[in-house]
Amino acid sequence: MCALLLDSCGAEQAIKKGDKFWAVGEYYDAAEQYRKAYAQTPNKDRALRGQRALKLAECYRRLNQTNKAITAYKNVVRYHQADSLTHLYLGQLYMRNGNYKEAAKAFAVAGDSLRVLGDSLHLQLAKVGLESALKAAEWKKKGSAYTVKRMDLFNSRRDDYSPMLAGEADDQLYFTSTRNQAQGDELNGITGSKSADIFYAQKDEKGKWGKPQVIASELNSVFDEGACCFSPDGKTMYLTQCQTDPVYPRYARIMVSKRSDAAWSKPQELIISHDTLTSFAHPAVSPDGEWLYFVSDMSGGMGGLDIWRCRLLSATEAGAIENVGAPINTPGDEMFPTFRPNGDLYFSSNGHPGFGGLDIYYVAGNNHHPSPTIHHPGYPLNSQGDDFGMTFEGKLNQGFFCSNRGDLRGFDHIYSFYNPEIVQTVKGWVYEQDGYELPAAQVYMVGNDGTNLKLSVRSDGSFVQEIKPDVDYVLLGTCKGYLNHQEQLRVQPVTASHEYVLQFPLPNISAPVLIENIFYDFNKATLRPESKTALDELVVLLNQNPNVTIELSAHTDSRGSEAYNERLSQQRAESVVAYLIAHGIAPDRLTPKGYGESQPKRIKRRVAEKYLFLKEGDALTDEFINALPEEQQEQCHQMNRRTEFKVLRTTYGMFDKAGKLIQSPAAVPPSKD
Repeated sequence: MCALLLDSCGAEQAIKKGDKFWAVGEYYDAAEQYRKAYAQTPNKDRALRGQRALKLAECYRRLNQTNKAITAYKNVVRYHQADSLTHLYLGQLYMRNGNYKEAAKAFAVAGDSLRVLGDSLHLQLAKVGLESALKAAEWKKKGSAYTVKRMDLFNSRRDDYSPMLAGEADDQLYFTSTRNQAQGDELNGITGSKSADIFYAQKDEKGKWGKPQVIASELNSVFDEGACCFSPDGKTMYLTQCQTDPVYPRYARIMVSKRSDAAWSKPQELIISHDTLTSFAHPAVSPDGEWLYFVSDMSGGMGGLDIWRCRLLSATEAGAIENVGAPINTPGDEMFPTFRPNGDLYFSSNGHPGFGGLDIYYVAGNNHHPSPTIHHPGYPLNSQGDDFGMTFEGKLNQGFFCSNRGDLRGFDHIYSFYNPEIVQTVKGWVYEQDGYELPAAQVYMVGNDGTNLKLSVRSDGSFVQEIKPDVDYVLLGTCKGYLNHQEQLRVQPVTASHEYVLQFPLPNISAPVLIENIFYDFNKATLRPESKTALDELVVLLNQNPNVTIELSAHTDSRGSEAYNERLSQQRAESVVAYLIAHGIAPDRLTPKGYGESQPKRIKRRVAEKYLFLKEGDALTDEFINALPEEQQEQCHQMNRRTEFKVLRTTYGMFDKAGKLIQSPAAVPPSKD
């Protein structure tokens, strides 16, 4: 009797402790206490054993310990403490184990009970679950074009999840992990592991990934950090953080970190709402940088966790909130939104038909229908376990995601994925002609299919955009202080992914611009036939920039008399002007000027990269040239013999004689025609 009383007291104490842990969301610690209480509850107290088994089952379910959860729920049924949700959860757990036959039975029982109760939200989940259980084997057999591979280089013996590619060449991979290198010494009462931190791996110049590294900044703390994403320019990180409070439930919040040089700042909270009893997690920024998508349990949702969004007023300020609604959100949980660069929204859900656990779904980015089609990518991207956290490498349908498939402990691991779909892209670089890249540039892109886009460039002056076959595109590179440059592109149908590469060298308005490949007969001003290509390109440039006038200048080397060189260079400049006039350029837009040997060439960056004996800023004077070896002297003399132009005015044809505006500057974007 005394032993029974002691067991009873011990069980009650364990239940009280477990309930305290449960109240603050520490399911791992709560499960330990409930397990003790259940073990100490006499077999004859069948109802009490069933009630305590239910508490234990709820913890194991939340911890993704599927087999333990199934055993505990079966005990709930065994001791006649089951309700309609018990069978619903059992069905979902059987799905996670791939036991579709038992899952179908459980969902059928749950559906009958929920129908009687009039619980429409959970009844919908039971119906979806039953459909999934009956069809999952067939779906899995059908398969898909995806191939997946577990990335052991990134994985540890604990949780590794939510990968996110970053860097202008997608050469950095950030992800969340509870591995031993995470900060803090205590184990997390929620998971039994260390609190999660964000780690990263770097790809080398040969395309090989290095081992994961700790982030040496104030980005991580002793709290949980993870599930990060980046602004389109890569300078702002949005992440989830859960702070620890021993007597208060944990509510996730979205934080913002700014990159300064190579370091990330200490995160500051992004205030989405002043509701302190609501969680905000799993941020995702839309490709245009205007919207922040996130997951929340706030009131007004459709049941479980929903995906919401708010407009980003700035990097650290959020606007009004709205639910993305059906059919994306369901009475189940929708989590881990992410974007493919083409605008497709990917997310994970247990409320849509699938294989079990969280499956990955997407809606097309160009689908503006109020009820967009939900796509299920199939097996093997999806499995009977939890599958989530997509990140894409460039415009291709490849990258990384995470899954706990095959892990009996329920830990998540990072996988690569690849789908050989045909994707055509155009990649371009915008830079100062002979100079540096222009990160402030913009590219206007118009297609005869109705495409009309304004593209920003990265810090290296590059951009990448997906394009369609059988479409004609016009792309116009622009930047303040520079002339425009236009390229045309005809996209052909192909049988494999293809990337077109375009260059946008923008002439500087305030500096002379070299016209390459202009050739004259020896000691004459006669243009040689091979000069035609470069001169025709200059005609196109002047037509694309109709409001500019230019000085067309010719230069010689220092050999020969100054008078002769000046006279020859003037004649050569006049020859080029004559060619331009003959090809439709108004004479009053052109001023020929021969400088002879008086203006030695000054070396720009791209020339210095080509000729290693020169450096940026060098002036090719006689003194400089005479100090070089003979071969290099001749190269410098050749560079001094050049034809250039510089912009004199940018308002040609815009005003009448009275000074009134008669024509606006040439439209920067090309017309749709």
